[in-house]
Amino acid sequence: MQTNFDHAQALVRQLDPDRYLTALLAPEEHRGGLMALYAFNMEVARVRELVRDPLPGEVRLQWWRDFLAGSAHGDANANPVAAALATTIDRYRLPVAALQGLIDARVFDLYDDPMPTLHDLEGYTGETSSALMQLASIILAGGDEAGTCDLAGHAGVAYGLTGLLRALPWHASRRQLYLPADVLDRHGVDRETLFRGEATQELGAALAEMREHVRHHLGRVKGLKTVCTPAIVPAFLPVTLVEAFLGKMEQKGYDPLRSEVSLSQLRRQWLIWRGARRLLT
Repeated sequence: MQTNFDHAQALVRQLDPDRYLTALLAPEEHRGGLMALYAFNMEVARVRELVRDPLPGEVRLQWWRDFLAGSAHGDANANPVAAALATTIDRYRLPVAALQGLIDARVFDLYDDPMPTLHDLEGYTGETSSALMQLASIILAGGDEAGTCDLAGHAGVAYGLTGLLRALPWHASRRQLYLPADVLDRHGVDRETLFRGEATQELGAALAEMREHVRHHLGRVKGLKTVCTPAIVPAFLPVTLVEAFLGKMEQKGYDPLRSEVSLSQLRRQWLIWRGARRLLT
């Protein structure tokens, strides 16, 4: 019989292969907690894909807020991801405020408002990707504070920004833009040209700046890796894929509005395994 944690793991395997692979390297005793956390993240991250208008999306996100506050309408236990997350929160004493912050950040996904500045974008990825890494490190530390706030901050922003760059064709096709307005304006990028799927030199220059910013955060990760004890390494393994994704974006013939930026599962597994060794040494 499938348990709530089995359901969570199946969801992560289907929708978040990077974190699924990294969670498999975690100790078995904490793997279920990671899967519950990552499944919750996918539930709130994909809300826009499940609704046609922002208002139903707001309702779905509010349900998760109510669940975290202990006032969800209906039986929360009927939702296997919520039930697994509740057990995980209790076992590891996860800070509910960080989970609520992740939900609040995802409201931005429901609308087509522009991302004002690079600072705002870093805040968004900090509340989502970085928060997820910090929560995962608490799980792997058995419920203790892992002392990895700065590491999670930089690693999460690097991974989160890379994910948004990879998703640019998809977002642009629905006139949704995470690229910050200040960066686009600095390089003279015309939004309507971008939404039509036409890559320009101006867009290329803006994306080059964004990749350089990602590498800035990667550099900070390398300087902080001494705080990453062996027990919590799996929380940060998604960042080991970032450089490979950036390399794909810099290959000849890459079209930022049409090309898919992906890695084979075999290469993902190799990079994650190699990255784990490097974080430990």
